[in-house]
Amino acid sequence: MVQGVAPRGAGPGGEGEGRQWVARPYLWRQVFEQLGTGLAVVDPAGRIVAVNPAAARLLGRAVAAMSGQDLHDLLHRGPDGARIPREDCPLLRALAEGSPARGFDDFCLRGDGRLVPVSWSASPLADDGSPAGMVVVFSESVIDRGAPRERAERAARAARTSALEDLTERLTLVAEITDVLGQTLEVDEALARLCRLLVPRLADWAAVDLRVGSRQVHRVAVTGPEGREAGQEDWHGRLPPAEEATRSALVQVLNGGDPVLQDQVDTAAPPDSPLAAVHSGFLRAVGATSAVTVPLGTTRQLTGALTLVRTDPAHPFGTGDLEVVSDIGRRVGLVIDNARRFGRQRAVAEAMQRNLLAPLPQPGRLQLAARYQPAPAGSQVGGDWYDAFALKDGTTALVIGDVLGHDLTAAAGMAQLHGILRSLAWDHTGPPGAVVDRLDDALSAITTVEMATLVLAQVKGHPHTGPWILEWTSAGHPPPLLLTPDGNAQYLEAGQGLLLGARLETADDEFRPSAAQALPPGSTLLLYTDGLIEVPGSDLDTGLDRLRRHALTLAQEPLDTLCDELSARMPPGSTDDIALLALRLPTP
Repeated sequence: MVQGVAPRGAGPGGEGEGRQWVARPYLWRQVFEQLGTGLAVVDPAGRIVAVNPAAARLLGRAVAAMSGQDLHDLLHRGPDGARIPREDCPLLRALAEGSPARGFDDFCLRGDGRLVPVSWSASPLADDGSPAGMVVVFSESVIDRGAPRERAERAARAARTSALEDLTERLTLVAEITDVLGQTLEVDEALARLCRLLVPRLADWAAVDLRVGSRQVHRVAVTGPEGREAGQEDWHGRLPPAEEATRSALVQVLNGGDPVLQDQVDTAAPPDSPLAAVHSGFLRAVGATSAVTVPLGTTRQLTGALTLVRTDPAHPFGTGDLEVVSDIGRRVGLVIDNARRFGRQRAVAEAMQRNLLAPLPQPGRLQLAARYQPAPAGSQVGGDWYDAFALKDGTTALVIGDVLGHDLTAAAGMAQLHGILRSLAWDHTGPPGAVVDRLDDALSAITTVEMATLVLAQVKGHPHTGPWILEWTSAGHPPPLLLTPDGNAQYLEAGQGLLLGARLETADDEFRPSAAQALPPGSTLLLYTDGLIEVPGSDLDTGLDRLRRHALTLAQEPLDTLCDELSARMPPGSTDDIALLALRLPTP
């Protein structure tokens, strides 16, 4: 069996109705194998990745014998049978430039040594914007152009080749959209990427309308040639309600109707509702000669409508375009629905997180400040927390922690640890390591937390006059950073133990270590979660050095300013939330 190349996102395990068509491998194999025209896929170096049976018959070569071979060196020949120099090959030039190309009356060398005249068409493939090779469609051509019958046959073959090229482009576009939409859960970003793919490859203009509530409609995107916006304020934002009794294609689709294909006469029809009037004004202003409007999502979960416009009368949309755009609409609708549900969950998790972070005490002359910053995007909300409270003997306890996972589950686990740790630490007179050992013992029995990291520290000494001693233990958490008045910054790496939930049960259990350090007057202690030091593409040591450098620069600033600036100076790209707790000791 010939092994075809399926687009990214195709294959078993696709999610949602909008992915079913691309997610059927047998459908791709049937298209690949049953085409009567030769089809080959080459990689960026021009090596053959796959060929279909029609190509094998035309070239008189076995599929296995061609796999991995250089397409040009193996097949491309001049009329005299001599190999054509690579620098003169238009296909290789198109492959290097990543642009489509066609060739007529070229020759290929068959397996039996005969030359066969061919016509070909090549379309580039891309993977996340990077060249991934080409699809080459080719068929036998007729050299003598004089006979009418041969000219007709040649025209028929050219038409089939053009139709196959269009199909290949559509399938490639659907695969790219599936891949791109799966990379984000942010609605605005997903729609911006969608419009950049649709215009100009499939349409001259694109408009996206989303349902808000039962009847309210918001036009959230209008994109035209070269990515420019339509420029009319009444085409964006809140639109009139989607009334039911109307002939408007947009209104019908927004009310659960089928996809609609409109020609120039349809687009120029008088509007019969306020929403239809806005949409008709848009179509007239951009010079629409053909338009398709399809639902976003499914009849069970309709999120809006997608309208694509063409302005060239010679290239109107057809029924094939309507099918492709309808499939795209289903995919986009599912992404928007998932993003909305994710947004609601994220908002609940963030609100729960903030409400569970207790107000900070003000023990004597000791200053405390803290910040919580949710992740800028994605699902990375929940699990990071800070706490500060007075123990039974008046000692100030400081906690920074991070529960494995994100969203509501992690936020709930954080709340459990928060309460249990306070209870265990309240009247326990032992070192911090002993308190965290007790927490570790209780973890699986009375919480839903599987694993977590934290630092528990105790600031011992008179809250007004000192001297002060810091005792702490770390359960797999990044080390505290101590800034001293003499301009030094030191990571407190002692007292490190296993993270919570990872301790092995043995006959001779080892106690969790604790450490102690004198705190000079005027010094500043920083406890933080890994979101402050970890950035994708950068190693942990780089993040720690960056934090040390910025903290030293800000060491003399007020404590609130230091906390604000530390978060602001971190490089963009973090995918995690951040918790930060700072302590400053008074000067004599």
